[in-house]
Amino acid sequence: RLRTVGELIQNQLRVGLSRMERVVRERMTTQDVEAITPQTLINIRPITAAIREFFGTSQLSQFMDQNNPLSGLTHKRRLSALGPGGLSRERAGLEVRDVHPSHYGRMCPIETPEGPNIGLIGSLSVYARVNPF
Repeated sequence: RLRTVGELIQNQLRVGLSRMERVVRERMTTQDVEAITPQTLINIRPITAAIREFFGTSQLSQFMDQNNPLSGLTHKRRLSALGPGGLSRERAGLEVRDVHPSHYGRMCPIETPEGPNIGLIGSLSVYARVNPF
């Protein structure tokens, strides 16, 4: 199953919104009803902190390779089994790194890096599309 960028950012936004909701609920119980304004009640910092955390410190966030249009396209079609919710380089055995018959038409069996990431980072095949299922 692929978790797309939109799904990962959606999870981070959910975390930020839940933190903001908790702060708003606390402020609503502690402050006077007549003195409450939206500016004093709502604090946007938890949402911005969650987004900055994803783009700044996540293993799945990278600067896009912009050497030429082809390298940018291959960078956008890259798949990773590493990161949060995935595998680590040390735990991944040969079974995970090998080409599986279910990869046919979905993942390119050739385009994978050499070294410790071999088989853990792949690429979508030419006509593969990601659907919501």
